[in-house]
Amino acid sequence: MCGRYATTANPSRLAAELDAIDETDTPPDAATPNYNVAPTNQVLTVVERHDHDHPDDDPRLRIRRMRWGLIPIWTKAGEPGVPAKGKPLFNARADRAAEAPSFRDAVKKRRCLVPMDGWYEWVVQGEPGKGKAVKQPYFMTHADGSRLYMAGLWSSWRDPAHRDMDPLLSCTILTTDAIGDLTKIHDRMPLVMPREHWSAWLDPDHPAPHELLETPGPERVSDIAIRAVPALVNSVRNNGPELLAQVDDQAGQISLL
Repeated sequence: MCGRYATTANPSRLAAELDAIDETDTPPDAATPNYNVAPTNQVLTVVERHDHDHPDDDPRLRIRRMRWGLIPIWTKAGEPGVPAKGKPLFNARADRAAEAPSFRDAVKKRRCLVPMDGWYEWVVQGEPGKGKAVKQPYFMTHADGSRLYMAGLWSSWRDPAHRDMDPLLSCTILTTDAIGDLTKIHDRMPLVMPREHWSAWLDPDHPAPHELLETPGPERVSDIAIRAVPALVNSVRNNGPELLAQVDDQAGQISLL
């Protein structure tokens, strides 16, 4: 699964890198890194959409900010203009999303990418019955420091009784079976989407090829580095580059570096 990650992406710079349109309305100097992104946070996404006023024009990549935790379009309103509380759908199984009521509409029409520097997982260390078990956090990132892009789905929710209000955009990150060394950390991992598949994955006019939702081969994560990081990340109140510092794997149960 993927329930916490880090990103230093700046929306305006990201738009320039990808030749995309920045639709976040974020002043360039106002965007700050987030080293402890958690569900319900506002996160950056990459979508490909037609222009509202010129629907016949070719679609363009767009940078949008969305709530992490998908809100299905059929969700009822709680308070006016606010969706009723439900499960925090921050992850979706790639192999089941096309049939799941919460995600199947998004699989057909609204797919996205979620940029990140890397993601966190926790491994329980210590022998059963011998003292308190310790959850050691690990950070998975590209070995050369380049940005990762995860496959995601998104939704645009409106309160039917308040159509004049702006839609609430939300997203989820797709996960798949872990592969390679990542299986030593967790049985699930976010679905990494390489650049050569972006066009097919983001295409707003055609469904994504089924094979893009399948568990990829080990080459997809061969450049992913894994390192133990400080327990500071355990609290969402902590947020800074020190969360990514490498620490010794004290229990010695996982040796990957």
